[in-house]
Amino acid sequence: MEYMTKFQHMPREIQQCIENCAECHQLCLATVYHCMELGGDHALADQITLLLDCAESCQTSSNFLLRNSDLHGLTCALCSDACMRCAQACERLANGDRQLIDCAKICRLCASSCDRMVRMSSTVLAERQPVFQAS
Repeated sequence: MEYMTKFQHMPREIQQCIENCAECHQLCLATVYHCMELGGDHALADQITLLLDCAESCQTSSNFLLRNSDLHGLTCALCSDACMRCAQACERLANGDRQLIDCAKICRLCASSCDRMVRMSSTVLAERQPVFQAS
């Protein structure tokens, strides 16, 4: 029950990003199955990999946000990029297919909310020293 209390006390913008990431994660995984059923270009390795990358980055970003990690800006930046790529690929293949259209829509929404998280964290990340430095 403590988890719910902490989640409810997070700023609404962070809560919304977590929810968007969770929804995007679920829809991308469902779209993998859908694309496999459609076959052809929909089932090519590049498309399936992109959907899985997007789903995984969404789940990772959500986890980092939930635990208030100082590194959430980095995972959200990755997530935003993966979501935009996935949205573009789904739109390219959609041809009126509702599943692909919905997937592209949630990917764009998730990318937008992750971009907000990156902007919110940029000052924190800019002040930190890297863990590893090149010689």
